[in-house]
Amino acid sequence: MTEMARTAATELEIPGGGQPVLDRLIALLDLEKIEENIFRGVSPAHSPVRVFGGQVAGQALVAAGRTVPEERRVHSLHAYFIRGGDPSVPIIYEVDRIRDGRSFTTRRVIAIQHGKAIFSLSASFQKDEPGIEHAEEMPDGVPAPETLPTLMERAEGYAIGAHSRPRPIDVRYVNEPPWVTRETGERPARNQVWMRADGKLPDQQLLHVCVLTYASDMTLLDSVLARHGVYWDTDKVLGASLDHALWFHRPFRADEWFLYDSASPTASGARGLATGRFFGEDGTLIATVVQEGLLRVL
Repeated sequence: MTEMARTAATELEIPGGGQPVLDRLIALLDLEKIEENIFRGVSPAHSPVRVFGGQVAGQALVAAGRTVPEERRVHSLHAYFIRGGDPSVPIIYEVDRIRDGRSFTTRRVIAIQHGKAIFSLSASFQKDEPGIEHAEEMPDGVPAPETLPTLMERAEGYAIGAHSRPRPIDVRYVNEPPWVTRETGERPARNQVWMRADGKLPDQQLLHVCVLTYASDMTLLDSVLARHGVYWDTDKVLGASLDHALWFHRPFRADEWFLYDSASPTASGARGLATGRFFGEDGTLIATVVQEGLLRVL
């Protein structure tokens, strides 16, 4: 096991947060190569019952990216969460080199624990090419992230244990958080948060993409629950990510602020669909995400 992997086996949540917490996330994404096309990842020592979906998605993308030339950037990924991950044992990532074309490279990754697949990922990489360009504009009237309270400040006074500890991603709610609108009776159609890695990341474009992938599984399904006035920690909600798709449109740094603007077009059959857009602080559309989650309100 590498020194970074040993570091990753410690808890992500360090008193004070900031760079030390982010360094733990960087360590989690530093997979150990154990054979050609086979990698091993670990989870924080003090994890929830299941591995966080953003973690396994980010680690799987790292595994795929380490078999691809650096000059080819990730442009999309499509993933399925098959089984809940066990945080007490390592995760094995097997990479299948589907195709190496002149412009595009395709990889498939299976994450395995206890001899069974828990997650599958297909990722496509592309060399930089010129072409036509347009993009949706960032929503108007969004306040600057530095003017907004931190997640822990927003959670103060509420029984939201998961938000009372430092995280590697700095999250600032633009609108009222769902645990607040649950009490006020508001049913917002959109959920908006500013996010960034809570510290400085190395200049490795794959790492920045993987950190955004990790962050993309945070707050997204809030846009489904907020429509119905329920929330994870304050109601009996059983939830899990089912599938997840991301398209990366333009280069970015994950340690700079980006706006995560999400909404839920539909919910039915104990499933909720959420879509999200990532905008840089300058208004540039950098990525788009779609996720469906299992949501059982008991």
